[in-house]
Amino acid sequence: MTHLYRIVALAFVVICCLTQAQAQQTASSLISGDFKQATFEDFARAVEARTSYRFYFDPADLDSLSVTLQVKEQPLPVVLRQILGDTTFQFAVDARQRVFITKGRQLSVALPEGYFEPETITENKPQQVAPEIFGTEEKSTRKAASELKLYEIGLKSSNPTGNANLAGHLRDAKSGEPIIGASVYIESPLVGTTSDEYGYYSLTLPVGRHELKVKAIGLQNTRRQIMLYSDGKLDIEVAEDVRTLKEVLVEAEKDRNVSGMQMGMERLDIRTIKQVPTAFGETDILRVVLTLPGVKSVGEGSTGMNVRGGSTDQNLILFNDATIYNPSHLFGFFSAFNPDVLKTVELYKSGIPARYGGRLSSVLEVMGRDGNKKSFAGSGGIGLLTSRLTLEGPIQKDKTSFIVGGRSTYSDWLLKKLPNKSFNESEASFYDLNAHISHEIDEKNTLYLTGYRSKDRFKLAADTVYQFTNQTASIKWKHIFRNQLYGVLTGAHSHYDYQVTSEKNAVNASELTFGINQANLQADFSYFPTSKHNIDFGASSIYYNVNAGSLMPLGAESLVTPDRLQTERGLESAIYASDRFDVSPRFSVIFGLRYSAFKALGPRQVYTYAPGASKSEGTIQDTATYKSGESFATYHGPEYRLSARLGLTDNSSVKLSYNRLRQYIHMLSNTTTMSPTDIWKLSDANIKPQVGDQVALGYYHNFRANTIEFSAEGYYKWMQDFLDYKSGATLIMNHHIETDVASAQGKAYGVEVMLKKATGKLNGWVSYTYARTLVRVDDPETGEKINGGAYYPSNFDKPHDFTLISNYRFSQRFSTSLNFTYSTGRPITLPLAKYYVGNSPRVFYSDRNAYRVPDYYRVDFAMNIEGNHKVKKLAHSSWTLAIYNLTGRQNPYSIYFKSENGKINGYKLSIFGRPIPTVTYNFKF
Repeated sequence: MTHLYRIVALAFVVICCLTQAQAQQTASSLISGDFKQATFEDFARAVEARTSYRFYFDPADLDSLSVTLQVKEQPLPVVLRQILGDTTFQFAVDARQRVFITKGRQLSVALPEGYFEPETITENKPQQVAPEIFGTEEKSTRKAASELKLYEIGLKSSNPTGNANLAGHLRDAKSGEPIIGASVYIESPLVGTTSDEYGYYSLTLPVGRHELKVKAIGLQNTRRQIMLYSDGKLDIEVAEDVRTLKEVLVEAEKDRNVSGMQMGMERLDIRTIKQVPTAFGETDILRVVLTLPGVKSVGEGSTGMNVRGGSTDQNLILFNDATIYNPSHLFGFFSAFNPDVLKTVELYKSGIPARYGGRLSSVLEVMGRDGNKKSFAGSGGIGLLTSRLTLEGPIQKDKTSFIVGGRSTYSDWLLKKLPNKSFNESEASFYDLNAHISHEIDEKNTLYLTGYRSKDRFKLAADTVYQFTNQTASIKWKHIFRNQLYGVLTGAHSHYDYQVTSEKNAVNASELTFGINQANLQADFSYFPTSKHNIDFGASSIYYNVNAGSLMPLGAESLVTPDRLQTERGLESAIYASDRFDVSPRFSVIFGLRYSAFKALGPRQVYTYAPGASKSEGTIQDTATYKSGESFATYHGPEYRLSARLGLTDNSSVKLSYNRLRQYIHMLSNTTTMSPTDIWKLSDANIKPQVGDQVALGYYHNFRANTIEFSAEGYYKWMQDFLDYKSGATLIMNHHIETDVASAQGKAYGVEVMLKKATGKLNGWVSYTYARTLVRVDDPETGEKINGGAYYPSNFDKPHDFTLISNYRFSQRFSTSLNFTYSTGRPITLPLAKYYVGNSPRVFYSDRNAYRVPDYYRVDFAMNIEGNHKVKKLAHSSWTLAIYNLTGRQNPYSIYFKSENGKINGYKLSIFGRPIPTVTYNFKF
C-alpha cells in the first residue's frame, strides 16, 4: 500500500506541474498591448518578443497597413481578425506557432494526407528530388509549401559529417527553358555559385540542414529547405516575377557588379534589349551593344564593332557556339539576329575566359532560346520594312522542345517612293531563318541542335548586284558524369560567301565570288571539386577552307578573263585550363592558360621574297609547291589569363585582369567598316598571326541596396602584327596580297565609367569613355613607313564617347525610352594643297588621319503601348512607336573630295540626315 500511495502522490504532482505549465504556456500565447498608428511589422515584432509566435510575411505588401488597437490577454487569431478584417489579407497559424500572412488567398498550413510518400533509397544511387513548380497566383499555396517542405538529399546516414555536393538545373516554370546566370547560395556559411548557360549549378556544402536560396533575373526569388546527407540533385523551377509598378525590372545577383569575378563583361537579356529604340523599329542587339562603354563603330549604317581599340575582325561573334562572319543585314542597318529567338547576349571586353580564343579584342556570345517545353506558343511583329514570326513548343512535354523563327524585309516599296533616282531604282531584300531543338535524353544527357541561315541581296542604282549568305549548324551533347563534373561536346559548321555580279554591259559582264567554310570540334569540361574551386578545361580544333576569290565572265559575249586565287586551308587547335580559387570570401583569383597552334596547309604555291628587300613581285626569289594536307607554315604560343577580385566592403570591390590572345585569321577591307566585299585571309608563310595583350583594373561600387551600380575600368592594350595597307593597295583578286599589306603595331588605352539603375519605374544606364587607339607602321619587310614611322590615330579612334539610355514606365501598359549618344568625330586624311610636277597637277595630303570629321550626336525616342494583361486571351499584343534621330542632325559618316572643273571640292555624306519615324506591331500567343 505504501508504494501505491507514493505512486498516486507522484502522479498528482506531475499532473499539477503539467497543468501549471500548460496554463503558463496559454498565458504566454495571449496578446496584450496598446498599439497606436504602428506599422504591421512593428506589431509583429512586439508579439514575437512577448510570445513564441513567429511571423512570416512580405513587408512590402503590408507597408501601408497601420495598427491602432488596445488588447488585453486575447488569443492571437482574435487580434489578427480585428487588424485584417477589412483588408484582403489572410492569416494562418500552424502547430509550431508560425504565423503566415498572405494576400487574397489563405495559406493551408496542413499538407494533404499522403503528400510525403514513403521514400525508397537505392543503396548506390543518390536520392533525387523532382522539381516543384510554382509562381502563379493559383499556385501560391503550392509555392509556400515548396519553400517550407524539407527536401532530403542523398543517402541517409546516422551521423552525417563532412561535405557533400548538391547539383541540379534551374528552369523557367512557364516554358521549361534553362535559367542563365541565377544566384544559388546559402548564407551560413556563405557558399554560392551561378547557373551556367544550361541552367546547371553545382555546390559543395557541409552536410546537414540548410536554406538554399535562388535569385534570377526577372524571376521570383525562392528558397528550398534541404537536409543534405550526401551527394544528390535538386532541380528547381521558378516562375516569372510580375511586380507592381514600383519594381518594373527585377534583377538577380544585384551585387554581381561587386561580387562577381568577371570584369569587362556585359550581359544583356532580350527584355532589356527590346526597350532600346533603333532605326526602322527593329530590335537590334548590335545597336544596343554599341551603347555600352568601350564599344564603338565608325558611324551610322555600320554594325562593325570596335572594342577597346580593336578592329572589326578582332571580335569573335558566336551564335550558339557557331561563328558568324558577317552579323549584319541591309547595308548594316539591321543585325543578323532575330530578337524573338534570343535569350541573352554576353560581351567580354577583358578577362576573356580561357575557353575562348582566336580573336584579339572581344567575344560576343549570342545565346538562343531552347523553346517552350510546356505548351505551344508563338510571337512576331509587323513593321514598315520587316516582319517576323516565331513558333515554339514541346515535341515531348518537359523533355523535347523546338523553336523556329523567320524574318524578312519588303523594303523595295519604300525605295520606290523616294524622289531621288539613285534610290528609287535600287533594290534591297534579306531574310533569315532559325531552328533549334533541345532534347533531354535522360537525367545525365541532353542534346541540342541549331540551324541558321540568312541571305541578303541588294542593288544600288546600278547594274551591280551584291549578295551574301551566312549559314551555320551546330550540335551539342551535354553529359553529366557526376554532380561535380560535366562535359559538353560541340560540333559546328559555319559558312559565309558573297557574289558581286554585273550584267548590264554584256562585254564586261562578270561575277566575283568569295567564300569561307569553317568546321570546328570542341570539348569543354567543368569540374567543381570543392566550394572554393571551379575548374574548366577542354580542347578545340578548327579547320578553315577559304575560297580566296574568283572572277568569272557571265554570258557568251563577256570578254572578262577568268581568274581564280589559290584556295587557302588551315588548322587551328588549342587546349586550355583555368581554375577559379576563392582564397577567402573577399579575395578570389582565376588562373588560366590556353595554348594554341596554327598550321597553314596545302595544296598551295608559296612565294619566297628576297631577304632585306621590300616585298613586291619583282623581289620574288622562289616558288615552292606543297601538296594537299602538307604544312608549310606553323605558329603557336601560350595565351595567359589572370583575373583577381578583392572585396573592400560588402558594396565595393577592386578587380584586375590580364590576358594574351592570338589571332590566325585577318580581314582585308578597303572600307573603315564591315562590307559585303571584305576578304578573310589566313596566316601563312608571309603573313604572321596577330598577337594582343591587355591589362585592366576596375573599381566597382553599389548604392541603395544594390539598386544602383557604379563601375570604373581602366585598360591598356598593345597589339602587334595586325595588317594595315600601303597607299593605293589592291585587295580584291590580288595574287600577291602580302606585297600590298604592312605589318602594324598598335596601342590602345582608356577609362570607362558607367552608372546603371536596373530597378524602378525609371531605369537605364549612363556611360562615359575616354579612349585612344594609335597605330604605327614601320615594316622593314615591306619598306612601308606611314607618317614617318610615328604613331597616328586609327580609323576608329574617337577619344570621347557619352551615352544615356533611359526607360520610364508610366504604367504596366505604357512606357517610354529616350537615348542620347555623343562621340568625337573619327579621324580623316585631308588634301591640303595642289601643286604641279611639270604640267601635271598633284594633290598634297596631310599626314594620315591628322584631322577629324565633325562630332557625332543623336537623340532617339520610343513609346511602347501594350494591350491588356488578361491571362485568358487569344494573343497579347503591343505597339512600338519610335523616332530615330529625333533632332534630325546630319551626322557626317565621311568627308570626301572630288576634282571638279579644276577645283577640289569637299562633300559630307550623312546616312540618316532626318528624323526617321517607325511603327511596329508585336504579338505573342
